[in-house]
Amino acid sequence: MKTLLYSFAAGMLLLTTPAAAQQNTADSVMSHAKGNRLSIGGYGEVAMSRNFYSDNIYRYRNPSKYKDDPANGRFDIPHAVIYLGYDFGRGWTMGTEIEFEHTGTGTAVEMETDEGGEYENEVEKGGEVELEQFWIQKSFSRAANLRVGHIIVPVGLNNAHHEPLNFFTVYRPEGENTVLPSTWHDTGISFWGRYKRLRYEIQVTAGLNALMFNRDGWIHSGAGSAFEFKPANKYGFAARLDYTLIPGLRLGLSGFRGQAMHNVSPNEMEGSGKIYNDVKANVSIGSFDFTLNRWNWIVRGQADYGHISDTPLLNQAKVNLGKNSPYSKSYVGKNAYAVGIEAGYDVFSQIKKLKQLEHKLYVFGRYDNYDSYLQEPTQPAATNDYTHRQVFTFGLNYYPVPEIAIKADYSYRKLASPCNNEPSINIGVAYEGFFL
Repeated sequence: MKTLLYSFAAGMLLLTTPAAAQQNTADSVMSHAKGNRLSIGGYGEVAMSRNFYSDNIYRYRNPSKYKDDPANGRFDIPHAVIYLGYDFGRGWTMGTEIEFEHTGTGTAVEMETDEGGEYENEVEKGGEVELEQFWIQKSFSRAANLRVGHIIVPVGLNNAHHEPLNFFTVYRPEGENTVLPSTWHDTGISFWGRYKRLRYEIQVTAGLNALMFNRDGWIHSGAGSAFEFKPANKYGFAARLDYTLIPGLRLGLSGFRGQAMHNVSPNEMEGSGKIYNDVKANVSIGSFDFTLNRWNWIVRGQADYGHISDTPLLNQAKVNLGKNSPYSKSYVGKNAYAVGIEAGYDVFSQIKKLKQLEHKLYVFGRYDNYDSYLQEPTQPAATNDYTHRQVFTFGLNYYPVPEIAIKADYSYRKLASPCNNEPSINIGVAYEGFFL
């Protein structure tokens, strides 16, 4: 148990209160309480939105046609997550994270009486079910831990700290959530530890798949696989450093490097010949982020920049994919970036009775600026430059208890002319915590 406490406590827990220090997401599944060997926890979000802009898929291609479309609303459960962790003793632990996105998927076999009693497979709802973490860890000391299995790739603020009490907005911050895999998880090996105020982590994982990159999301879909296994002809290397400069102020640096071309199955491109054999599509990403949680303020920010090599030939390969290819034929930009900052003040901190009851009400503002398609001069431009966006968000987060947040915000997404701007109102409820 001593080893476990060294590995996962260290004064870094966040899950039970927004006022505590921030813990890396990958560590949170093992937040044991009162010496229990089994840990059970999780988080979830319920959201409602009213969008005051067209939801037509061609609204960027022909903005004037859809300028006066009526508002549209939606309900969603973006994420519902279950954590399970177990301490086997002698430094051996296990952690899992099972996530249901948008309530998961649903299919059923139904008998269609109006079609003469035929049986049909029906898709009843969309969504995803994913195993985001599944690993075995050996802890040698506070400074040395080895984790093997399916792990979080902690590049950027959102991936390292993606639970819903780690951001003010109803939905995950747009920039990183657009240009990077979110949540980025892959199979590999991680070495991590803590030394005084520093937390460090180095990872080797399966590589990304360049054929799944696209204009709208840059490398967002690149960590996925359509198969029952993850092709790993190429590998990716990730690293992260977090430093607590003063109590309540954490600074983070993270990055990724890896070849993304030829990481498919089978390890060839149908009809491509040898012209693409030397295309690497190396992905390089650098990120800085910080969190200040002090003086009744919470301020968070991040800046990410990424580059893909050989994009002219990569895009040529993508558009020449076979007709039945499962991969994206969309162009991908050679660069992408995402910058975001948010700040919130707890106004209940000035009301003595509410402060004693641990009620909190954060009034916040947020700004995002991102572009998923910074292309080569020879590449075709995105239609009406819709990939460059600025987002202004203002709202409230109310904590009736430390583990639950009731959120409301007004978001104004500003696009370049002639595209129409996209305002919305969002309301949500989120929780995160441990039950055992």
